[in-house]
Amino acid sequence: MSMEGDRFEVRADPLRQLRTWLDEAAGSSVREPMAMALATVGEDGAPQVRMVLLRGLDDRGLTFYTNHDSAKGVALAAHPRAAIVLYWDPLERQVRVTGDVERLSRAESAAYFASRPLGSRLAAWASDQSRPIADRAALEARFEAARARFPDGDVPMPPYWGGYRIVPDTIEFWIGRPDRLHDRQLFTRAGPGWREQRLMP
Repeated sequence: MSMEGDRFEVRADPLRQLRTWLDEAAGSSVREPMAMALATVGEDGAPQVRMVLLRGLDDRGLTFYTNHDSAKGVALAAHPRAAIVLYWDPLERQVRVTGDVERLSRAESAAYFASRPLGSRLAAWASDQSRPIADRAALEARFEAARARFPDGDVPMPPYWGGYRIVPDTIEFWIGRPDRLHDRQLFTRAGPGWREQRLMP
């Protein structure tokens, strides 16, 4: 992306532009460049939002992983659409994405699960995500039970765990500018390509 005076130019492929911004955020002082706010709609029609980690980006979309029985998994089963925001304050940059959501294949999810640290794999077995629990001690006891269940460290992916892909139909890039005259460039899916518009701040 380049900016000179009134110019605000983004690559014609917004997913490639997003990759560039992610790489630049990763090389900056941003503490967690892959953190994104994920908004879904619950079974009751109420909006829900939480922070998750972006774990993949390619021409098909953006991927993240979670427990399918969690609040967000249940929401996505009822309404398979989502919106996300990535915000990098030190860079004064933000990206908003909306789109349909699809589950990843078991094979793709399992490949990612196998790459996770041992503690994270055990935690996936220990936590019935979003369900009530009595106290911290009860959670730690469940973690130790999972460790005892898989003493050799060979922890398979739980059947209720896996990945999702957000298939974008809109991607908006935002750059903070003086006097709140921020730059906003919106890409909207148009067949195999994208339609580009500049928006007022």
